[in-house]
Amino acid sequence: MVKIDRVVTRGGDGGETSLGDGTRVAKDAVRVEAFGTVDEANAAIGLLRLHLDGDAAADAMLMRISNDLFDVGSDLCVPGAAGARLRLTEAPCLRLEQEVADMNDSIAPLTSFILPGGTPGAAYAHLARVAVRRAERRVVALSHTEEVNPNVVRFLNRLSDHLFVLGRRLNQNGALDVLWVPGANR
Repeated sequence: MVKIDRVVTRGGDGGETSLGDGTRVAKDAVRVEAFGTVDEANAAIGLLRLHLDGDAAADAMLMRISNDLFDVGSDLCVPGAAGARLRLTEAPCLRLEQEVADMNDSIAPLTSFILPGGTPGAAYAHLARVAVRRAERRVVALSHTEEVNPNVVRFLNRLSDHLFVLGRRLNQNGALDVLWVPGANR
């Protein structure tokens, strides 16, 4: 059980923070940047959930994803053997793949790249997608210098695909997609 009895600790006033194993690191450390950006992506998911127009199935998927992103953050926050019990497994990646396949079954194939927009839900799905892509880049950067659970990178990669397809689904299964017209404004 997690118990947080103090929010203001003053421990970070000098520009350092604690990892989940107690190690003190600079707040701009690559690992902190990685799990902080995952947290930003999770906040974007929360915003997306407010714009689903009563779509209970999408909301349930996003609630699971939000919890999974917190697990990703925990995985990244506790490096080494101390965090073994927190490691993300393959199961969330497989679930995302299945959800993408299920959503994609009822959406017409793309004939062009699409621009973010259409319905508010679709626009917020794209905002969440790019936040996840940024988190993925930060985690990959971390993996160049420190050990990272490969399931974390895979999950973030699958999640960005999931959010892209969900955006199309929220655009009336692609009917309201905003298509890119190359050179339209030259």
